[in-house]
Amino acid sequence: MNKGYWIVAYRSISDQAKVKAYAELARPPIDAAGGRALVFNARPEVQEAGVQQLTVVIEFPSIEAAREAYASPAYAASLVALGDGAERDFRIVEGLPQ
Repeated sequence: MNKGYWIVAYRSISDQAKVKAYAELARPPIDAAGGRALVFNARPEVQEAGVQQLTVVIEFPSIEAAREAYASPAYAASLVALGDGAERDFRIVEGLPQ
């Protein structure tokens, strides 16, 4: 079973308080799905056409777990708290076979 990943780049943050509220609410459903943060970097080294953005990578035990965590009611509540506090590029991707 291949691992799943959330890869999130914050294009802009307009309300830090909303981002903080989101983070507090998002952690329990991520943890419940077996997710763990691999990357939280506000100043990534960008190359080629890269953009300097807060980048977050969360690893899950499977792509199914990553999808289920995103679709969970608890995570949906965190998105309500985030609201218009940030614009993000959010991707769920499947890892390579191990």
